[in-house]
Amino acid sequence: MNELIKTFSDYAWGLPLVILLIGGGLYLLIYSRFLPFRFLGHAIQVLRGKYDNPEDSGEISHFKALTTALSSTIGMGNIAGVAVAISVGGPGAMFWMWVSAIIGMSTKFFTCSLAVLYRGKDSAGNIQGGPMYFITEGLGKQWKPLAILFCIFGMIGALPVVNVNQLTQAINDIVLIPYGFEVGLQSNLILAIILVSITALIILGGLKRISDTASKMVPSMVFLYFILVLFILISNYEVVPKYFMMILTDAFSAENYKGEPFYGGVLGALILLGIRRGAFSNEAGIGTAPMAHGAAKTNEPIREGLVAMLGPAIDTLVICTLTALAILVTGVWHTTTDNGVSLTASAFSHTMPVYGKYLLMICVATFSISSLFSYSYYGTKCLSFLIGADKKHYYNYIYILSIILAATTPFSMMLNLIDGVFALMAIPTMIATLMLAPKVIKEFKDYIHRMK
Repeated sequence: MNELIKTFSDYAWGLPLVILLIGGGLYLLIYSRFLPFRFLGHAIQVLRGKYDNPEDSGEISHFKALTTALSSTIGMGNIAGVAVAISVGGPGAMFWMWVSAIIGMSTKFFTCSLAVLYRGKDSAGNIQGGPMYFITEGLGKQWKPLAILFCIFGMIGALPVVNVNQLTQAINDIVLIPYGFEVGLQSNLILAIILVSITALIILGGLKRISDTASKMVPSMVFLYFILVLFILISNYEVVPKYFMMILTDAFSAENYKGEPFYGGVLGALILLGIRRGAFSNEAGIGTAPMAHGAAKTNEPIREGLVAMLGPAIDTLVICTLTALAILVTGVWHTTTDNGVSLTASAFSHTMPVYGKYLLMICVATFSISSLFSYSYYGTKCLSFLIGADKKHYYNYIYILSIILAATTPFSMMLNLIDGVFALMAIPTMIATLMLAPKVIKEFKDYIHRMK
């Protein structure tokens, strides 16, 4: 099964998808004349609530839409995903994650503007946003098969299997094994049942409860993680410049790449690894974030697009870079065979021997549990589109069962499964976004004119 899922994931992340995701994002960046970067200041003003109007349609504020989207992206992609990238690709993998994030900011601006521009109604008559709605409302009903494909892949992609798997691994490595507990199927099942109980309590309460919880958890957990990693970097300040330069030089030499070549070359394989881990981390072009941003309380699509584009900057350019530097400056990427969250835990233990790994444990638990809430919302939206809003709650039961599956299976299997499905979600999202890009530019010109 593990080999089968790995083969599926490798095929899904072939050259055509890289061209669609990165080439498409680059095209959007040039086509918009680097628009997302020219309006960063305005995006921050919108996020702070300067233009909020309680009369606007939608369910949640700009800030809550961003924190709901971030609670799913700032998570194990930043802790485990970066660790995987460095353990396989070395420091250079981080550079290609940066490239994926910069291009991803442009992609997120377009996809999330479209999510508000072409909101549709579900079978209960409620306004909804997301790739499936901007495909059918923007491109027309004849494109519905593309929207259905997105929803089918989206229901699998929204399963919290990587987060649960890594949280279980963290609890085992940091808490249970050092205290002499026997770790195996039985202990993993107990952890899964505890997680199921917490998740069921929140997700069965709907979007309002999810966004309220996420908006409280996300800023505080980002702040704590930020402080801890800064402490590691300050403690090892003398080698920080050396490793920062190594990220830049190794990106083109690929001297530390340990994986399989891509089309005969290790540099191509390193680029692919960075882009893949970047996409897993910030989810730009995948189509998950437009589902959260599509529920924002605004009648201005461009405002929501500008807020959404801050996601990859916070997620990959800031948090992933800090994680990567913490792993590199402590040297644990050379001295241990750990992977995923265990490698990051080794970096924390190296600088803070007594309490470092426990503080990381708090961050991992908060990151993972907040991600559990957001992803369930994405999955129910996909099922609602396919079979009707009155039956969408059935997804929560599949979701809760998947937590038990994820806690008892190998990490590589879960990571490859989500990687592969994310690739398939990106195909309908990017095709529709590229086709509808002129509509976003037209809307943007109207928006600027109204602002003036």
